[in-house]
This record gives sequence, C-alpha cells and structure tokens, in this order.
Amino acid sequence: MNSPISDLILVNLDAPCHAKLPMHRRIFEIVRRAILDRSIQAGTKMPSTRSLSVEFGCARNTILQAFEQLRAEGFIEAHTGSGSYVADTRPSHGNTATRRKVHTPRELSARGKRLTQFPSRQHFEIEGLVPEVDGFFQFPHKLWQKLQTRHWRAPDQSFLDYSRTGGHTGLREALADHLRLARSVRIDPEQILITAGTQQSLDLCSRLLCDAGDPIWMENPGFWGAHRIFSANEFKIRPIAVDDEGINPSEADLATRPRMIYVTPSHQYPTDVVMSLARRRLLVDFASRHGAWILEDDYDAEFRYNGKPLASLQGLDDQNRVLYLGTFSKVLYPGIRIGYIAVPEDLLEGFRIGLSDVQRPGQIAVQAALADFIREGHFASHIRNLRNRYGQSRAILQYTLQKFLDPAARLSQADTGLHMVIHLPDDCDDVEIAVAAGRKKLAVKPLSGYYFAPPASRGLVVGYGYTPLEALAPAAKILANLVNGSIGKSGKILADPVPRESWAACD
Repeated sequence: MNSPISDLILVNLDAPCHAKLPMHRRIFEIVRRAILDRSIQAGTKMPSTRSLSVEFGCARNTILQAFEQLRAEGFIEAHTGSGSYVADTRPSHGNTATRRKVHTPRELSARGKRLTQFPSRQHFEIEGLVPEVDGFFQFPHKLWQKLQTRHWRAPDQSFLDYSRTGGHTGLREALADHLRLARSVRIDPEQILITAGTQQSLDLCSRLLCDAGDPIWMENPGFWGAHRIFSANEFKIRPIAVDDEGINPSEADLATRPRMIYVTPSHQYPTDVVMSLARRRLLVDFASRHGAWILEDDYDAEFRYNGKPLASLQGLDDQNRVLYLGTFSKVLYPGIRIGYIAVPEDLLEGFRIGLSDVQRPGQIAVQAALADFIREGHFASHIRNLRNRYGQSRAILQYTLQKFLDPAARLSQADTGLHMVIHLPDDCDDVEIAVAAGRKKLAVKPLSGYYFAPPASRGLVVGYGYTPLEALAPAAKILANLVNGSIGKSGKILADPVPRESWAACD
C-alpha cells in the first residue's frame, strides 16, 4: 500500500517545474517543498528507500541520493533501527504553545518611500525631441571594441580586482591632461577619482562632506538627480533662484551658511543659461569666506558651438573649495557608467578611502580602454564630430522655432549643451503643452516641473541630441504650433510645483 508521502511524490513527479531535473533532484524538491509548507508534518515517518524504488521503478541509489540531500539540509532525521522521519524545521525560539505570529512591516523605509514615490528619470531626463530614433548615431563601436579587445588579450591582473587607488592610473593621467587643456581645471592625476557616473559622485560627496540636517544650496530650477541624492541624505535644501547670469542668491540667501553648494555653471540645468564671470567670482568668494564646498557639475560643457568651451569654475578657485564633477555619459554613451571627481588635495585621502570602502569601484578594463581612447586622440576627434553634428542640430532647431514661434515665446540663447528652453508667458500651461506634444510623438519637458519651490516661470525644455537632422525642422514646426495655440489662452497660473501625477502623459 502506498504511503501519503509516496502518493505526494507521484502526483508531482511530472510537474513542468521539475521537467529538466534528474529523478533524485525531483524527489528532493517535492519533499522539501511539502515540509516547508507543512503539507508533511514534523515527525511523519518517511517510506523506506527500497519501497519507493519499487513504486517509482527506479534504482534504489536514486532514492538514497534524494534522502541523503534531505538529511544534509536538515529536512529529515535518521533514527537508528526505525527509519527516517520528517524533522521539526520550525524556529526554536519562544514557547511554541504561546507563540503568536508577529506581522513585521513589508514596506520601504520613510527614506525609501521619499526616494521612490515618483520615478524622476522617466519624467525629467532630457532625451530628445524625437526620442529613440537616432540615439548613438556617431559612437565608434568598432574602434571601441578594438581597444577593449586589446586589453583583454593580455589582461593585467588588476582588471579583475576592485580599484583601491581611485581608478586606472592611465585614465586619471589622460583625464588630467584633457581637463587642464580643455577646461582649465587645475589638477594632478592623483586628485582624480573615477566613479560610476555623476549620481555616484554626488552621493560620495554628500556622504563625505555633509551630515543629515546640513543646509545646502541648489539652483532652482535644477537637476532632479542631485535633488534626489541630497534628499536621500536628509539635507536641508535651500532653493536658490536662477536668472540670465546663473545662480542668483538673494540677501536672505547670503545671510545663510550652507555646508555645500551645487551648481551647473557652464550650462545650467535645465534653463540653458551660462553663469557669468561676476557670479562665478561671487560664488567662489562666498564659499571661501564661509567654508562651504562647491560641487561643480560640468555635465555637457564639451558641447559649445561658438568659440572654445568656457573655463571651469574650479579654475577660478584659489582656496580649494570646488570639487569638479564630470561624466562620459553625454560624450560616449550613458551605459558606460564612468564619471570622475577632481578633489582638493586635503580631501583626497578621505575620498579615496570612502570610494574604495563604500562604493567598491571596478570596471578597470573599460577604464584602460577609455584611457587609450583619450591618449590616442580618438576622444578629441569624437568630440569634434559630435560638436559639429549637435551644432547643426541646434542651429536648425533655433532657426525653425524662431521663424514660427509667437513673439511672446522667448527662446534661450546659450550656444552650448544638448537642450534649449522655450520660455512661455505666465498664463501658459507648460504641462498641458508637453502632454499635447507627447500625443504628437515629441518628447519635451515642462520647465515648471524642475522647480523645487513655486515655479517662477513657465517653459518647455527641448532636447535634440537623439534627433536626426531631417526630423528637426518638422518637429519644431509642430511644437511651435502647439505653443502658439496656447499663448493668450486664459488659464490659472500655478502657484505650486506641478503635481507629479500630471507628468505621466508627457512621456
């Protein structure tokens, strides 16, 4: 007569989830699951291996293998002279008779909820007027593959380990040379730390320079990714207004003592303005006098279409209060996940330890290939090609929008970066226009959504990096028509930041 356990095994033996498992493993999995969900109670006697081998028509060794695994993992116990029994796998702490089930929270922490209640990247990332059409059209795939293959043919042993020195030495040297020439950054290779992109750089700076509750300044409107990092670290964020010369602290702002100041001086994100020299000097002087750290995020300064790229804010700093942050996401491709921080000398040792112990950087082989890409001149050539292409894109977009837009709409005039802004009259609903553009398969973002305090102006943030040249003029005409139709329309001026739920239709 079959036992209940043998019947249970027979019923489940040919289940699809077990189809690819050998016989002994099927038996083990069926019995194990039944014990865990208490279909088989503790103390139940197991059938003999001999009887099961007869019932299943398999070798006894197959059954023995399954039983040995069950015993090894504590699911059954062998009692000398009487056979095997199901073990009691319940937790041993507490009195079983009086133990009550405790319902532990199965949800994120308060910090986790703040971070994830609204998926920022989906709604704020400036990707392109006509997204997912062209994308990484000029990335030199074959050359990049060749450089990586070169290093893997005879790999250095360090490629397989964590980086404990701040990144691949060759890349740090190549970067230092590039930054000194192209961005007037005053830096030695030892002061450069390689990170997994700007978000990691911001998080590392936040952890090492500030404590929870510390006041920090942030441009308003500003970069949503930085705001997320600072919120996660529980800083007191003070939004500082931005005008046509960049960050513009008021007298009330200047009376505060921020621990850290985050800025995008070479191409303000998202308003498209370039910080004036006067404001740069004011900021550096303020930080020096009050002991504040400045985080300079130079995310797309390589793309300046008239004249040479502007010198960095860090190059004006005589008191070593500026940490310079850069990334290869814009100039190569986002998935490369390589960024860097130029750190003042007196912070270097602490940053090196923090990077190594907290973030465990790697991808040394990719860093080595990137070092060759820079040293051999491919990077400079790639930048020239991109600058030429993006310059054409910007010119076409500017010309078409200026030609067709209502005069009440003002186009930003900075000649740099991969996006521009259409500034709208206050009675225009930029969210509504962005939603309407989305229905026309155009990806633009409402400027009001980038404010961390009540929005001071309305506008549309228009990216063009992924858009083919031939698609720009038609897309700009459609967008201009949508804007013109909204101008003069009566509507309530929103006094608060746009409700996040309104963003879903913009994507």
